[in-house]
Amino acid sequence: MANVPKIKLNNGREIPQVGFGLWKVTEDTAGVVYNAIKAGYRLFDGAFDYGNEKEAGAGIKRAIDDGLVKREDLVIVSKLWNTFHEKERVEPIVRQQLEWWGIDYFDIFYMHFPVALEYVDPKDSYPSGWKNLDGVVKQSKATIQETWQAVEHLVDIGLAKSIGVSNFQGSLLMDLLRYARIRPAVLQVEIHPYLAQVELVQYAQSEGLAVTAYSTFGPQSFVELQWDKAIECPKLFDHPVIIAIAAKHGKTPAQVLLRWATQRGLAIIPKVTDPVLLAENLASVSFDLAPEEVKQITALNRNLRFNNPPDYLGVLHIFA
Repeated sequence: MANVPKIKLNNGREIPQVGFGLWKVTEDTAGVVYNAIKAGYRLFDGAFDYGNEKEAGAGIKRAIDDGLVKREDLVIVSKLWNTFHEKERVEPIVRQQLEWWGIDYFDIFYMHFPVALEYVDPKDSYPSGWKNLDGVVKQSKATIQETWQAVEHLVDIGLAKSIGVSNFQGSLLMDLLRYARIRPAVLQVEIHPYLAQVELVQYAQSEGLAVTAYSTFGPQSFVELQWDKAIECPKLFDHPVIIAIAAKHGKTPAQVLLRWATQRGLAIIPKVTDPVLLAENLASVSFDLAPEEVKQITALNRNLRFNNPPDYLGVLHIFA
């Protein structure tokens, strides 16, 4: 089992640098989580929007019941969906999410996107996605400050140990830090060699935030969604620069891409179900890229963002 480094958060807590992402884990989710724990994973990154929290919780329970881990060994992560941004809706949905997971608290709880949408009752639509029951993307009037203060309250009442934000850019983060009573511990954003986000990472880290990268393999995560931008983009696994560096180190292209991220001080949350790949992803921290190799990979940057709402919704220009 690989020795996974820890990242210390600004509140003194620690998280493993390599975790397991639960986005698009739709088949035998409980078994996938259980096997990942057996393989050595201790951080699981979930969300209301993934629609699999109850199943993931079943995998956690089984692992605890079988004596593989204790609850305190795990870092369970979830996120507030956009339809629950009004302050009075935050605590109730978090309590519901905790009930689905079968746990008493989240180790990290994020605001998933910096956009508030009209409330949709989970009893009517789950996961509710971006559109209301009329099939329309309709924003609500909740401000980020209102929502953040409700998220801070989760820490006060013990429902979250650490809180953070996801899909925030520099100016929004700068504004939030002006009024935050409890500073975000983690920023989670899309980062891969085609979207290196060098300046954003530098800014967040300078403010004491840990940064978690999602979609570290770039277009790979989005090809199965049949998104044209991902299908038409050269795959990072096949890129000559990545292949050459992988061959030099005797590693896979996936391991090189993950190590590029972790050597930048980022946490990563790749998702695989194959036992061999589970082990390989954990072992990606067991070698070092040369500084020049890190620069070579970073130079592949195209500022190419795959998780961009206007591309699949036609509205919500969050990253404009």
